[in-house]
Amino acid sequence: MLIGVSQMDSLIDELERSYADAQERMSDPAIFSDHHQAAEAGRRLKELEGPHKLAQEWRSTRDDLDAAREDSELRGLVPELERRLEELEDELKLALVERDPNDEKDVIVEIRKGAGGDEAAIWAGDLFRMLTRYAESRGFKWEVLGSNPSESGGYNDVTFAIKGEGAYSIFKWEGGTHRVQRVPVTESQGRIHTSTATVAVMPEAEEVEIEIDPNDPKVDVYRSTGPGGQSVNTTDSAVRITHLPTGLVVAMQDEKSQLQNKTKALRVLRARLLELERERQEEELSAARRSQIGRGDRAEKIRTYNYPDNRVTDHRVNLTIKRLDRIVEGDLDEFTEALAAEERRQALEAAAA
Repeated sequence: MLIGVSQMDSLIDELERSYADAQERMSDPAIFSDHHQAAEAGRRLKELEGPHKLAQEWRSTRDDLDAAREDSELRGLVPELERRLEELEDELKLALVERDPNDEKDVIVEIRKGAGGDEAAIWAGDLFRMLTRYAESRGFKWEVLGSNPSESGGYNDVTFAIKGEGAYSIFKWEGGTHRVQRVPVTESQGRIHTSTATVAVMPEAEEVEIEIDPNDPKVDVYRSTGPGGQSVNTTDSAVRITHLPTGLVVAMQDEKSQLQNKTKALRVLRARLLELERERQEEELSAARRSQIGRGDRAEKIRTYNYPDNRVTDHRVNLTIKRLDRIVEGDLDEFTEALAAEERRQALEAAAA
């Protein structure tokens, strides 16, 4: 439904003022002495370019519609122009919904086994494979930052980075508890077990966003160990960083170089600190916000993978897909699209309210 022309004009006037301000800010030499401000200004201008282009098209279409209504020879174009004007309004309202500023960032993903013992560790490994295959199918690159393999297979925990424009906008939907129902390979009686693994998805922080005071981290080095506690090298190359103000602890031991392990640990620490700040801001807006990871209990879940029925259910949008075999190979687009559409619907409702 078309909204009032004067209301739309006011909206577009405000958009054009914001776009002009963003252009002026980008041309100000003073901001380029501050990398953080320069990056923010660039992101803001890019964010407004799409809506500004739609606004220009809306005004042009509105002028064409006014002309068609007054010209008997062009009156036949009125229905088509009205439809296009309505489409542009919907597109513009959607484009003006405030996006998550982290959507374009790379991500750091942490997967940990939850309830279910050895089977939970195997499931954590299956999720790692599913998410890295999905990353590859979307054209993203990934790298393991740290891992703690389980003796029975899979991982007690594994941390990896996914790089590519818009990675966070795709993978943020995977954060939470993933529940699996299947017969474990270790089950001799053929009984179905329920196990969980938790996934945390964090936007990767740039150094200019999260500056760590040199006095805040306590760095310990030790000898790397493998499953069962055996030493895997003879030098103290493993690194544990404790962030004293928050108590956050990050340990890395996959690399043979102490410096490489420390560099990776600092990347993860920055991402966790950025996530901590993001959670703090969101909690100020919604005191009822639930933690992304939860406790990993069987009752806490965002998605259930039922192997006997070959089905996967995402409980946030009540979507069930009976192609589990394809989904665990990384075919997650249908869930991603449904969750993104629900986010847009809620954002439009909030904007209208």
